[in-house]
Amino acid sequence: MDQDAADIVLLDIKLPDGSGFTLLDRIVQESPSLPVIVATGYGDIAMAVDAMQNGAFDFIAKPIDAPILIRSLENAGDQVKLYRELGQLRRERWSDQYWVQSTSKSMDLVNDLISKAAPTPASVLLTGETGTGKSLVAGLLHTQSPRSGKACVTINCAAISDHMLESELFGHEANAFTGAGPKRKLGLMEVADGSSLFLDEISTMKADLQAKLLRALEDRVIRRVGGTKEIAIDIRLITATNRDIMQMISSGEFREDLYYRLNVLEIVMPPLRDRTEDIPALTGSFIQSLALHYGNQVTGVRPRAMEALISYKWPGNIRDLKNTIERALLLCDGNQIDIGHLPKEIRKSVNSAKCKK
Repeated sequence: MDQDAADIVLLDIKLPDGSGFTLLDRIVQESPSLPVIVATGYGDIAMAVDAMQNGAFDFIAKPIDAPILIRSLENAGDQVKLYRELGQLRRERWSDQYWVQSTSKSMDLVNDLISKAAPTPASVLLTGETGTGKSLVAGLLHTQSPRSGKACVTINCAAISDHMLESELFGHEANAFTGAGPKRKLGLMEVADGSSLFLDEISTMKADLQAKLLRALEDRVIRRVGGTKEIAIDIRLITATNRDIMQMISSGEFREDLYYRLNVLEIVMPPLRDRTEDIPALTGSFIQSLALHYGNQVTGVRPRAMEALISYKWPGNIRDLKNTIERALLLCDGNQIDIGHLPKEIRKSVNSAKCKK
């Protein structure tokens, strides 16, 4: 189905070659933000409810009343306009993000992979050191995808205990375990249905939960903790880790079959020390955004300070650079960051680089 062929779909449930509900399911799966107005002369209240629960935007009974149809089309058009404006805002927000600004070949490769992977449903594994921008790339993969009409659901696996992580991912029924509470909880995999799910620090997930995640991905169904019903899900999975997954597989810490399920495409984020040519542009972007935030008059960096920034190895990568520039802005009374506004270990990097020469 060509997702760009229509802005609004007017669908008759009674089709000459099948059920309109079958086509409705396909439209909702392939283009969840496309509004579908269902029309039928054979419907009743139950059918209307069924259509709305299955993703229809509106339901109209035949014979169709023209004013009612026009009003429904206008409402659907407002939704289309809203999604377009939201998508444009998101694209503008991500297009100028400093973390992926680059003149380096390593980041050119990253951006090329993003543009190729984003429109597809393929699972993507993001690898690289802490602070290299993996979360940002996950956001780009979602906002540039057909699923961008719905919010990307994110969870940091390292920040949640093993027991609670299962509940967060799969949800639980009322009173399913001690402390579960009297109400059903939807899991994030269920919440992310029709959208993207980003699992950060996937390498911290324990083996038993890895097995449950693998089954859910292969069968495209989940079962809430304490539940018996299988729930169909349609998610685009993005995962990230700063650890060596292959080494973890060798040591038995990570399932090899899950790794291959996650790694349809791997995007390796280069460390900042391997893309030093990008530091001036990144620094300028940080100054521009942070100076505006703090009401600061700083507009640039003096040459000797920039030399120090370029010479430093940046163990914390781009996040480290951002924090350094923020600190310098707070210390700077003029309009140019000088070397004295930088931490001692960064100032020393200039002399170390000169000695090596």
